[in-house]
Amino acid sequence: MARSHVGVEITEESVRAVEVSVERQPQVVAYGEVALPPDAAHDSEVLDQGAVATAIRDLWSTAKIRAKSATLGIANRRVLVREHSTVAIAPELLRQALPFQVQDLLPVPVAQAVLDYYPTAQHGDQLHGLLVAAVSSTIEDMITAFGRAKIRIDGVDLATFGLARAAALVAPEGTAAVIHIGDHTTQIVILRNGIPDFVRITPVDLETVAVRRRNTRIAPEDGTFAAARVDPTRVAAAELVGAAGIVPMGALRSDASTRPVADVIGRIRSTLAFYLNKDGVPPITQVLITGAGAAVDGVAPGLAATLDAPLRTVVLHDVLPLHVADPTGDLALNLVSTAGLALGKDR
Repeated sequence: MARSHVGVEITEESVRAVEVSVERQPQVVAYGEVALPPDAAHDSEVLDQGAVATAIRDLWSTAKIRAKSATLGIANRRVLVREHSTVAIAPELLRQALPFQVQDLLPVPVAQAVLDYYPTAQHGDQLHGLLVAAVSSTIEDMITAFGRAKIRIDGVDLATFGLARAAALVAPEGTAAVIHIGDHTTQIVILRNGIPDFVRITPVDLETVAVRRRNTRIAPEDGTFAAARVDPTRVAAAELVGAAGIVPMGALRSDASTRPVADVIGRIRSTLAFYLNKDGVPPITQVLITGAGAAVDGVAPGLAATLDAPLRTVVLHDVLPLHVADPTGDLALNLVSTAGLALGKDR
């Protein structure tokens, strides 16, 4: 039986995973997503280990994931990602020197941070790349939740690098802006010939299907939470009016109603403009969008009308062939970065 790798992410709304076969032509052999109860997690931070561990066990069972280990992706607003240049030295020496080089850049003491460095280019004896710093307690809590579910975490990666890895299979050449618009966080990575050159993680406040599903949850008398009987793939369009600041034609509009979509489009546009204002960067030749927020009314058309490069929506089957049924709706959009995490273990 062929071996496989699993990429997994914890978001505020759910735990999701993709299992990818290890062969010359990798393919998706399993995937799934299990919703989390309210206040179990925030961004990529675990608040209730028991609830998250239960969701992980349910995910492995319902998705029929065979592997008992996974690569964990993190993406929240407390993760620091910034350009960093250093003297080119052996990787093991760089790992030892990095804490001393960047301690003044970190929002927490270096002893409380987990550091990684992603080299992107070398010019002479100078190595250029992306510094990633996360709060160690956040990662430890996530790993503990998986341990309680009997799943071993054998690698931790920035979810945005998973997104970049997946997008590089779709756009291996040129300069591409890749944007995952999630339920609460937007990840933006600029690829130059498939290599990450720039990363930003920003907040987003869109009412995706998952957010709407959470808002329909009710608390019974026993204090536990259960989802109301709403099929997120069949929510009537009329019920979503206002979720993204979109109102029927002819209805009264206000700044408050249009702000969520306009805000996310404005943040994306300003982030891309900031990158393009850097010295020596080439123009962006295409924009790839994914994530549940990309399906919210007004987001994709608004970005297409605002940005100068062609825009394309990417789903899981654009990245890898599937040995199982194709996911639909928001799940097909959300699993792109998760699949990239699975691809990253040996790449």
